[in-house]
Amino acid sequence: MIGVPPGWRLRVHESLTSTSDLLLRLAAAGEPEGLAVLARRQTGGRGRDGRRWESPAGNMYLSVLLRPAGPAREAGQWSLLAAVALADALAGFAPDPTAIALKWPNDVLLDEAKLAGLICESAADAEGRMEWLVIGLGANLAVAPALEDRATTCLGAVPPEDVAVALLAALDRWRRAWLVEGFGAIRTAWMARGPKLDAHLAIRGSIAGRYAGLAEDGSLLLATGGRVHAIASGEIAGAG
Repeated sequence: MIGVPPGWRLRVHESLTSTSDLLLRLAAAGEPEGLAVLARRQTGGRGRDGRRWESPAGNMYLSVLLRPAGPAREAGQWSLLAAVALADALAGFAPDPTAIALKWPNDVLLDEAKLAGLICESAADAEGRMEWLVIGLGANLAVAPALEDRATTCLGAVPPEDVAVALLAALDRWRRAWLVEGFGAIRTAWMARGPKLDAHLAIRGSIAGRYAGLAEDGSLLLATGGRVHAIASGEIAGAG
């Protein structure tokens, strides 16, 4: 395993109920930012909307703790930053890096099948600023657990620790890019791996339309009925 980037502390556990559950407790107790927790297996991993995240051995289960101190409304933008970083890290181990794509807001695809995903949880202070941000990230490396509503795939037998270290380095790069260039740098990078403009997208249980990019705050833009709608939250139906 290559070295952990400066400013990070990586703790590796053989098994945890959930890497994010552990970090949530540590965050509330005042743990400084920069802690990353990797588990070789999880017995109670969580995905989006409380779904169970299957966690067989050989895949990557990592959660990271940050304290950005920005407005709480930026939590969704951090989710997009984490998705870009996760895609970059996985692309570094893929035979064809161009086959890695992003699905709004938090999935990474390989050849249109779900390869990885993430979930962000945060807390705000009385002034509406983030006290902490916990990002849980999972990637199918050795095993592609079956899902009823979408195709899944795996990258191959890559050591989870190596992917975790590459991911921490990517998070560092994109965090610095945001500080120097603003969120626009993240938005541009996400769109480079996102759907093609004018692709038909449907938000599950809501609206459908033609993809018109991302708004300046990271909302998904869908054009339909002569209007462009900004979607702040939801899930795209279809592959991944």
